[in-house]
Amino acid sequence: MSWLSRLAERQILKTQLKGGLQGLEGEGKPLPDRPGDAFVSPGDAAGFRIMAQAGVLPEEITLKKQVQAQAALLATLPQGPEHKAAMAKLADLQMRQAIAEESRRRFLKG
Repeated sequence: MSWLSRLAERQILKTQLKGGLQGLEGEGKPLPDRPGDAFVSPGDAAGFRIMAQAGVLPEEITLKKQVQAQAALLATLPQGPEHKAAMAKLADLQMRQAIAEESRRRFLKG
């Protein structure tokens, strides 16, 4: 166990003994099912959750939603110029999402 883990454990125990972890929102309830979190690290998932609760979404999450919506639209369009334009927009959104994800990874690497 690293010194940082020991320090964190000590702080958690100290707070528990003072009763600081009693009566928190969601206490005693099961954790919510978040299957999307399986594809990101626990640290990123926690960060995304905190931002979502604050009403702020990172660009990559916003883009992910746009990609999903565009893919659903594309599935409904018949072949033709409209379909081709929707495919181009989907490719652009996917590229922007990949850039945002890579940018976050590089930033976190430091």
